[in-house]
Amino acid sequence: MRIMRGAPGAKVLAFGGYQPAGVVTNDDLAKTIDTDDAWIQNRVGIKERRIAGPEESEIDLAVQAGGKALAASGLSAADIDLVVVATCTLEAQIPNAAARVAHRLGVQAPGAFDVNAACAGFCYALSAAADAIRGGSATNVLVVGTEKLSQWIDWNDRATAVIFADGAGAAVVGPAETPGIGPVVWGSAGDKHDAIIVRDRESFLHQEGQTVFRWATTALHPVAKEACERAGVDPAELAAFVPHQANLRIIDTIARKLGADKAVIAKDIVLAGNTSAASIPLAMSRMIERGEVQSGDLALLLGFGAGLTYAGQVVEIP
Repeated sequence: MRIMRGAPGAKVLAFGGYQPAGVVTNDDLAKTIDTDDAWIQNRVGIKERRIAGPEESEIDLAVQAGGKALAASGLSAADIDLVVVATCTLEAQIPNAAARVAHRLGVQAPGAFDVNAACAGFCYALSAAADAIRGGSATNVLVVGTEKLSQWIDWNDRATAVIFADGAGAAVVGPAETPGIGPVVWGSAGDKHDAIIVRDRESFLHQEGQTVFRWATTALHPVAKEACERAGVDPAELAAFVPHQANLRIIDTIARKLGADKAVIAKDIVLAGNTSAASIPLAMSRMIERGEVQSGDLALLLGFGAGLTYAGQVVEIP
């Protein structure tokens, strides 16, 4: 048997992001549930969030973000031979999202599969893409995180209605002579699986906020530090820290414990809300668009969420 050998390394060629047009402010929510702007900002740090209309699916969001990433990469659809979509909000599990996204973008006959690691999904998918390129299973990979959480939220439940939102982010990953995506550090805390849950097809998303907050602010900074160590990077060398946009207090706590004092900290949650698997690539694409980071800089990505799952890796910014 002949063993396939791939590229020496893999790197992100481009990011792309997309948010639906509908804006829901804290004042809008205060009209229908017992809350107000000050309470929401103090609790989770969110001012507004984007919500897709009934005619716009998570597939539509993914196609928009994937198309932007593909255009920015300089590649064509014909150059992509694997599509991986991270999502946990499909209305139906069959067919998968990846094959539909690939078809809509004109990618012919690629490998296509979905990843459900909830809010850590993009980091899981990014690692799978890098491994496929190094292993010789793929040459160029489109990785998309897309969520329409609004269809799984009880809009009368202020514990979740104030947090979650819709959006998509994507990255094109290609071969490199030297690694541009560091080793992943991933894992799970299955004993806390019911801290974030949709119990059945007739239920809405339920979250034990305090359980998640305590876990995230105590268990995840060692994961972030280990991802830096495996990549041979000191946290002080990071130009950006892009954690899952779960809660502004969680982001600030992990960043402080990480010690990435020179890094720009992604705080996309303030105007985007929590978009689960979409949040990291969406935040990364917006940082690049605003010129907050430069090509060649190093960024630490850290996803975490339902499962409970987590994953992080250092990447070179395209």
